Amino acid sequence: MEMILIAIFVFSALTIIVIVLLQEGKTGGLSGLTSENTGSYWAKNKKNTLEGRFERWTKIIAGLFMISALLLGVI
Repeated sequence: MEMILIAIFVFSALTIIVIVLLQEGKTGGLSGLTSENTGSYWAKNKKNTLEGRFERWTKIIAGLFMISALLLGVI
């Protein structure tokens, strides 16, 4: 069981690295908070773009990483 968790942990760590490197930079910083138009077509359909899919998979894989790290710590 421990070997399976280690394999999941390593796979998720490497996958997070690759997915984060593939994402576009968010150069807006604090100025992007005020200028973002939340009612735009882009804001409504962002989840259907490649960038939206990268963000969704980052969250899923990060959750898997954290759960596997927690379980490995308990074992």
